[in-house]
Amino acid sequence: MARQARIEYSGALYHLTSRGNAQQDIFITDDDRIEFLERLRQAQGRYNTIVYAYCLMDNHFHLLVETPDANVSQFMRHLNSTYTQKFNLSNNRVGHLFQGRFKSILVQKDLYLMELARYIVLNPVRAGRVKAAKGWRWSSYRITAGLSSSVEWLNSDWILAQFSKKYKLATIAYRKFVSQGRNQSKPWEKIKNQILLGDDGFIKDSIKQLEDRAMDTEISFTKIKPKEKTKKIQYYEKISGSRNEGIILSYQSGGYSMKQIADYFDVHYSTVSRAVNARCKI
Repeated sequence: MARQARIEYSGALYHLTSRGNAQQDIFITDDDRIEFLERLRQAQGRYNTIVYAYCLMDNHFHLLVETPDANVSQFMRHLNSTYTQKFNLSNNRVGHLFQGRFKSILVQKDLYLMELARYIVLNPVRAGRVKAAKGWRWSSYRITAGLSSSVEWLNSDWILAQFSKKYKLATIAYRKFVSQGRNQSKPWEKIKNQILLGDDGFIKDSIKQLEDRAMDTEISFTKIKPKEKTKKIQYYEKISGSRNEGIILSYQSGGYSMKQIADYFDVHYSTVSRAVNARCKI
C-alpha cells in the first residue's frame, strides 16, 4: 500500500500519535516519561514547533502541534529517534520502539484546536486510568488548568485566552470545558481522506495541495542535465521582476517540478503552488 502523503506548510496544525511496535509499551517507568518530555522540549525548541497539548499513555502518545516552519516530519523524526535511543539505552534493549511511521491528522485550527486539546487530555479518563483529567500527571491538563507549574515549551496561554484575559477565570473555565467533554463524540468520525479534519473549504484546499504534490512527484526530468537546470532557473530569476515571477517563469518553462523550483528559491513547495495557481486564475 502506498504511503499517504503528508501536507506540510507554515502554520499547519496537527494531531500526532505514535504507538509502540507490536503494541509494546513505550513508557515503562516515570523516568521514561520524564525523559520523553525532555526530548519533546528539545525538539520543540530546535524546530520552532508550537505545542498546545500532549498526553503520554503506556504504549502511545498524543500531541497537538503547530508548525510555523512547515517541518512536522523533521520534528517527529527527531523526537522519536532521540527518545528511542535513550529508551533502548536505559532499558538495555535494541531495535525499533515505534510502530512504523507516526500518524498525523491535519487540523483546521479555528474549528478543532480546542476540541482536540480537550479530547487529548481526556484520554486517561476514557481509558479508565483515572476518574478525572487532573489525576493524570502525564498530560498537559494540569499545567493548562493551573494545577502545576508552567513550562516554557507548552503554549497553554493560547488555550486559556479563549476563555478569559484573566488567568484565574481562564483556568476555571478551562477545567469546566474539559469536564464537559467526557462524553464528547470522537473527532475522528469527521476525518476525511484519513488525514484531514476541517470544513469543506479546508478539505478542498488541502486535497488540492495533495494533488499538486502528487503531480509534482510524478514528473520525470531525467533528460535535463543538472548544470542546465541550475543555469535555466538562474536565467528566469535574472529576467524576472520578483521572486514569484521567477517561480512562475521557471514552472511555465515545463522543465522543472514545483519541488525543484522550491529548493532553488529556498521556499516551501506550497509557496510555489500558490504562486502558480494565482497566475492561472488571472
